Amino acid sequence: MNANGNADAHELDTRDVAAAPGLTGERADLLEALTKQRHFLRFTTRDLTDEQAGLRPTASELCLGGLIKHVAQVERSWADFIVHGSSAMPDFTAMTEADWARRTDGFRLLPGETLEGVLADYAEAARRTDELLAGLPDLGATHALPKAPWYDGDARWSARRVLMHVIAETAQHAGHADIIRESLDGAKSMG
Repeated sequence: MNANGNADAHELDTRDVAAAPGLTGERADLLEALTKQRHFLRFTTRDLTDEQAGLRPTASELCLGGLIKHVAQVERSWADFIVHGSSAMPDFTAMTEADWARRTDGFRLLPGETLEGVLADYAEAARRTDELLAGLPDLGATHALPKAPWYDGDARWSARRVLMHVIAETAQHAGHADIIRESLDGAKSMG
């Protein structure tokens, strides 16, 4: 908790999991797994300046602020997919160089962006995903995936599969973030 008695952006706040009305079983498990992975990702940014959050201290082009920004966008896009289907996402087979450049900027902390701002945006995306998970009538409802060279042409994903994908992506990027943070100043998430 911070001085105002609010949960700090870097703290794991499991009250949200327990407080979701009627959330039990599979939904509670999915939300708990996602909440923990979000915590590990956010925790890598503790006590950093905006400048540090934008640094790329490894061979990767990733930075901590950019990872937070990217994962927020991933959650937002996949939540839109759960509600609206593939029309909520771009046709990746038709993207231009400018589209790919904008997508690349989603992995960077750009001038004028702050760590506090991307953490707040991530918290809002997470809140929306959590509400969607709690209120979704059927985790088994499917939509065709958007056009992309990495998907089979007729592949469909259920809301459940999308949520598992978001958990996996968040966990993967939390691992990236841990390496970046250790490269910045030696701080570790565990150990």
